[in-house]
Amino acid sequence: MNMQPHQIEIIGYCAAFLTTIAFLPQAIHSWRTRDLSGISVGMYSLFTAGVGLWLIYGLIIEKWPLILANALTFALALSILLLKLRTSLHSK
Repeated sequence: MNMQPHQIEIIGYCAAFLTTIAFLPQAIHSWRTRDLSGISVGMYSLFTAGVGLWLIYGLIIEKWPLILANALTFALALSILLLKLRTSLHSK
């Protein structure tokens, strides 16, 4: 398949948008209800670290779809993780 660079960038932006926006319902639900019983601290810790590394990778290779998507996803994931940690500490 022979694609132009701008077509490849469009695919990157679409993928970044979809994977980031898919995270919003969980974040909104968590913030509104404070119900984090189904959230695994281990999984969210690993996920947040992984997204942080994707963000660093995007910064290094200077690819805006990776940078924008992972910056937003990192912020959302970190907020959920911190909310989970805070509620876990207060419930003990």
